[in-house]
Amino acid sequence: MTTTKNARELAETYFTAWEAGDFDTLRGLLAEDVDFVGPLGKAAGIDQALGGLRGLGQVLEKIDVKVRVAEGDEVITWFELNTSIAPPAPTANWMHVEDGKIARIRVTFDPREVLAGFEKKA
Repeated sequence: MTTTKNARELAETYFTAWEAGDFDTLRGLLAEDVDFVGPLGKAAGIDQALGGLRGLGQVLEKIDVKVRVAEGDEVITWFELNTSIAPPAPTANWMHVEDGKIARIRVTFDPREVLAGFEKKA
């Protein structure tokens, strides 16, 4: 079982790596069969998850973490998602850790302005 500190550290490293565009580090944090569900889509497996992170990463400017709560293998991070295409989006991210890797991710935010920003960019 992963300790709270380890799950918290995984979440911290995940967000730091994503913000920096460090997809090699992200790959090392995710379980091969990671399962992601969020307002912009779903991903099954590490390659799909990294593809989604890369896609949003193209417009990602900053992740402004407000609070992170960890208990056992569960971590919730509340942050503002700052992109070049929309106003900051208040976002909640839940992660479940198994065997030292991030196995499940659920994200929720209002995607309307981000989607409109992608449409204008296209």
